[in-house]
Amino acid sequence: MIKDMKAAGAAIKKTRPTAINLSWGVDQVLQIAEEEGMDPRLIQNIALDEAQRIADEDVEINKKIGKAGAKLLRDGDIVLTHCNAGRMACVDWGTALGVIRSAVADKKKIKVIACETRPLNQGSRITAWELQQDKIPVHVIPDSAAGFLMREGLIHKVIVGADRITQEFVYNKIGTYSLSVLAKEHNIPFYVAAPVSTLDAESWEEHVKIEERSPDEIRYLGKAKELNVPEGVPILNLAFDKTPMENVSAIITENGAFYPPILIDEIILG
Repeated sequence: MIKDMKAAGAAIKKTRPTAINLSWGVDQVLQIAEEEGMDPRLIQNIALDEAQRIADEDVEINKKIGKAGAKLLRDGDIVLTHCNAGRMACVDWGTALGVIRSAVADKKKIKVIACETRPLNQGSRITAWELQQDKIPVHVIPDSAAGFLMREGLIHKVIVGADRITQEFVYNKIGTYSLSVLAKEHNIPFYVAAPVSTLDAESWEEHVKIEERSPDEIRYLGKAKELNVPEGVPILNLAFDKTPMENVSAIITENGAFYPPILIDEIILG
């Protein structure tokens, strides 16, 4: 039973090589199951209970992230976010969107600009939907419009989630690095909201694989599969990029907000 679970866990972890939270969650469940012996029924129940515990804990962690991050947002701020780091990516509250939700709960009037996040449009499809459900004002923009809006003074803060944070880089949805460069150029705070489980103090740049996804995500448009790129033209569809720490204004975790120089070990210890 444990052998089969480990094989299944290894297969699950391979689906997201850049992100660390999935691997962390799988390892948590496997560790608990392995400690409880070999009775298949007992292992199954223990694994399900641990998975539920992790989900419940995630809500509490995200609320703490939201509380710490809300202090960094001012009444009237227009906040840019990228991809989805809300309840559809986490559980119930979210990380980057959790900060926004917490600020709104504190009676601050916050407006959000969501990048569409090509090619799968998580920003326009998911983030915008979540905020609309919460009645938080949101506009969707093409990814390429962010720099101009910053120059025009229409973006006050940038806040994103993260899939992995090492000593050197924040790994997040492709396009995050470009936004960090633009924010730095325009003196706009660039915040990263993520749980401590996203921190990876052991890995360095050469250890982290950037996930590459199917070229068909770019080659075709929508379910109708309308051709978007001529057949035969190569496509590089990277799912993530890496933002250097010097571009990050603060990392917000359940242990609080941490400012440069950002040391991962200090964040983990809180």
